[in-house]
Parts: sequence; structure tokens; C-alpha cells
Amino acid sequence: MTPGDEHDDYGEPTGTRVRLPESDPYGGARRPARSSSRSLVTVVGVVVLLIAAIAFANRGGDDSPSATTGEDAGKPETTSTAATGREPVKTKKAGIPAGFARSRQGVQSAAANYAVALGSTGMFRKDSRHTLVDTIYTTTAASSLQSAMDQAYSADFLAKMGLDAEGDAPTGNTFVSRVVPVGTTVQAYSDNTAKVAVWYLGLIGMSGTNSTDPVTSSWKTWTFDLSWADGDWKITADTQKGGPAPVPGDDQAATSDEISKAIEEYGGFTYAR
Repeated sequence: MTPGDEHDDYGEPTGTRVRLPESDPYGGARRPARSSSRSLVTVVGVVVLLIAAIAFANRGGDDSPSATTGEDAGKPETTSTAATGREPVKTKKAGIPAGFARSRQGVQSAAANYAVALGSTGMFRKDSRHTLVDTIYTTTAASSLQSAMDQAYSADFLAKMGLDAEGDAPTGNTFVSRVVPVGTTVQAYSDNTAKVAVWYLGLIGMSGTNSTDPVTSSWKTWTFDLSWADGDWKITADTQKGGPAPVPGDDQAATSDEISKAIEEYGGFTYAR
């Protein structure tokens, strides 16, 4: 479901409106039907993603006097893997990174981490969903969203996703919902408001031997309107659109057991610009 506040050119809210999707609480694209019995099942627009980490290595030294020689030759410099952010987040609130810098860098970190939180499996459970929304949205936006989200995440919707009324997966199955940011960009910024777009890869589906809705990936761009409130960046509104998606590779699809094991073994990240 996508909260949609109206804003002026600088991101200042001029009114609040809540648009409920027909059956998708985040406004995402529908999944291709896998059987006639599941033709009405839609994918949560906040498709959670998993991205492979890319390792970078130096190309080696040169002939200049400063080139590394001997046992250290060919080793990457320590700066090649250092965080680019000057003010990394060191605190959390309700398990979500908090205390972002009041800067272009800080608002990008906030948007990336909020996308991860909103794309997590916690959104499919009422208690954790309420906590997430109250933590990362402004008070006004959160109060408008809670009831609407509860209706969107109905027992019927959860059942279509293969979950019970509490948002839990059947025994022996692993429900996957992840968002992995690939990059961020600031579309507008002031000391009090900002608009940031997050390009991400999402994963969603049920991993299990008898699952009819296997885990699939999608690429989306999530744009957030944020305001500086209570000493941190908070979301006032957000929208999503598909892509840009790269050409699919020739990777062989993993088995459900491999996906379940990966989800359990590989945790997420705290993102800093």
C-alpha cells in the first residue's frame, strides 16, 4: 500500500490522502498466474530483495616509487573497502537504524534503510507492522496508514500469500520478503524536507517443497518524501514504480531448500551513503 501525501516543490506536505490498492498493499505489479486457482494472487509491491555482493580487487601495483612490492603486492588498499559515509548510523530504534545525519548523505541512508524495513516479513504481522510504521513515518502519516494497512493485510490476503492469519508460513516452509537497495539518489533537498529515490532488487515468495508460489525477484524504484521530525528523517509519503531491470542472466534457479538455507544464513545490512 502506498501512502500518498500531496507536497509542494520542496516536499512540504499540503494535505494527506491514503489510497488503498485493490488487493496489493504496496501497489506492486501482479505476479504471473501459476495456476487458475492462484490467478488473483498479487505480489506485495514492496517486493523484498536479495542482491549478490560484488567483490572488488585492486589491479596490482605500478612502476612508480609508491607502488607496493613484496608480500603486500596486489593487496587492495584499506580505503577501497571503507564506507563512503562520513557520519555512519550507530543507533537503532525498534530494531531499525535511526539517528541519521541532517544532510543529503543522511537522508539517503534513511531512505535505503527504511526501504529494507518496509520490505521485510515484519510487514505481514500486525504488531511488528504497527511498530515499523510508527517508527519510520511521521506521526500524521502513520495515523492515517495504520487502519488502511490492517485492512489491506487481511486474513484473506495473507492466505493468498500462503500465510496464516498471524502472518506465519506453514511448517516446513520459509516465507521470503526482502528489499536490497542497489543505489539512491536525491531528487530534492532542504534542511527540513527531501525526496529520495531508492533503486532496489526485491525477493518475495514461499520457499518450500510443496509451494506453488516460489520465490521470484523483481527490480523497482521506491521514492520517498521525507521530513525532519523529532531529530530524525521520517517518511511523509512514498510511491513505487517498476524497473529499471537489467537483462536476466543465465543463472540456474536454486532449489527451495537452497533458498530457505540462504535466507536463514545471510542476514541483511545497515545502509550508509
